Amino acid sequence: MSATPSPNVERTIEHCRHEDVQPVRLDAEGLDSTAPEYLRDLKHELTREGYVPSAIDVRARFDEDCSLATQREADRLRNYVRAASFIGAGTVSVRCSSVANPEKVEPALSACAERARREGVAFEVDGPISLDD
Repeated sequence: MSATPSPNVERTIEHCRHEDVQPVRLDAEGLDSTAPEYLRDLKHELTREGYVPSAIDVRARFDEDCSLATQREADRLRNYVRAASFIGAGTVSVRCSSVANPEKVEPALSACAERARREGVAFEVDGPISLDD
């Protein structure tokens, strides 16, 4: 159990002012890199143009029944979690069209979700596999 107090969202929002910015969902395939240098420049350009990233959409492939392939894909997803945190996007939304071996994929996705939680990012999974909250 954490000794850190939980944030009071209502109290925080009560002191907010509205901004004239357009939230955008970024498609992972449209990102040239997840390197910090690229993300820093992307965030700067988005801000300059009046956009704020709200989410990164990622298509995941878990169609091989192979632990190494599953780990590579999970590592790729973790890179997008880190990228979302870096640019201030609140959500990584993962879409899986097929899952060859749920017993291998579920723990990998759960680890990604835990990383996202630690980074302050929501992690959503859509497809033939889901995560229990």
